[in-house]
Amino acid sequence: MRRLSPLLIAFAALAFSTPVLSQDASKGAPAAASQAIGKTLTVFAAASMKNALDELNAAYSNTSGVKVTSSYAASSALAKQLEQGAPADIFISADIAWMDYALEKKSVNDTTRVNLLGNKLVLIAPKDSKVDNVSIAQGFDLAKLAGDGRIATGDVQSVPVGKYAKAALEKLGSWDAAASKFAMADNVRAALILVARNEAVLGIVYETDAKVEPGVKIIGAFPQESYPPVTYPVAATATANSNAASYLAFLRSQTAKTVFEKYGFSYLIRPTS
Repeated sequence: MRRLSPLLIAFAALAFSTPVLSQDASKGAPAAASQAIGKTLTVFAAASMKNALDELNAAYSNTSGVKVTSSYAASSALAKQLEQGAPADIFISADIAWMDYALEKKSVNDTTRVNLLGNKLVLIAPKDSKVDNVSIAQGFDLAKLAGDGRIATGDVQSVPVGKYAKAALEKLGSWDAAASKFAMADNVRAALILVARNEAVLGIVYETDAKVEPGVKIIGAFPQESYPPVTYPVAATATANSNAASYLAFLRSQTAKTVFEKYGFSYLIRPTS
C-alpha cells in the first residue's frame, strides 16, 4: 500500500479542505449580513459533503444572517482537530465510529446527535477508461482489473471511505490480492482527484462524489450487504455557540432534504419543517 506524494496531498488539501465561506452581503444579502455582525458558525464536515453543504450553507446564511465557515476534510482528521481544541460549532462525520470517538473525547454534545444521511460505495475509473460495467460480487478480482495501475481510496486505517472499501473487499474475498495496489489518500475527494487526473486507474469512493466529478465515471456498485451502512451523524460540539441549534434544525428541514437528495445522499430522518 502506497501513500500519496506530498505534492498530490498538498494539491488535494488546497482543492477540497480550504474553508468555504457562505454567501455574504456583497452577494445579495445585505440585510441579513448587516444583522449578522458577530453571528458566525463554524462547521467541520466530511469532505464528501462539500458540494451539498456549500449550497445549504449559503441558503442558511441568507435566511438567518449567520455567517457560516466550513472546513472539509476526512472525518478522522476533523475528530482529532476537535480533540485538540480546534474551534468549531458543528461536526458532521462520514461514519459513526469517528462521531463515537468525538463523544468519547467529550468534543460533542451527545443530546444533539442524529444520524442524518446515508451514501453508497462505488467503483470509478477515469472518464476515458475502456473499463465499464463491472459486476462486483463474491470473488471479484479487483487486482486483475487494476493491472499495473493503482487503486485510489481513503486511508483504510482511518478515513471512512477507505474503511468501508476495505470492509467490502474483505467480505468479497478481494482484499488480499489487491491490497498492494492501493494509493491511500487523506480524504475521499483527494482519491477522486487521483482518478480524475489519471493518476490511478480505479478508485473506490462514495456515489455522491463520483456524481459531481466530470473527470470520472462509475463502472460498478458494491453490494450494500458487503460493507457497513455509510452513515453521516451530525452533532453540535461541546463548545458550540448559540447559533448551532438553529443550524441543526435547518439540516433537519425539507429544504435540506431536497438539496441532499439532489446530490445523491439518502436522507435518514423525517424532516421537521
